[in-house]
Amino acid sequence: MPESGRFAVKTVALLLVSNAFMTVAWYGHLKFKGIPLAAVVLVSWLIALPEYAFQVPANRLGYGDYSATQLKIIQEAISISVFMVFAMLYFRETPRWNTVAAFGMILGAVYLGFRR
Repeated sequence: MPESGRFAVKTVALLLVSNAFMTVAWYGHLKFKGIPLAAVVLVSWLIALPEYAFQVPANRLGYGDYSATQLKIIQEAISISVFMVFAMLYFRETPRWNTVAAFGMILGAVYLGFRR
């Protein structure tokens, strides 16, 4: 847990929003194979722009409460969490046992990253 915790909730909230944008930018186009790749890249960049508007402030606010390494660990855990929900809702993919086990290992890595 961060020592002061002043910006901990804001940091995580901004990272959640940031990762939602990035997940859509990176994976949302997969259902639209007929659209030319150049158009997909352009639209993805436009979707990713707001991602930066949330990611950069999240890191700026969180640094100090968290180390840079901890911020990256949080971001990756949120990223995989957001993607799992996205895959279930958008692609109708059901997580398999090995996906759930892999996610558990990622959460274990988060635990290790915050252990003193």
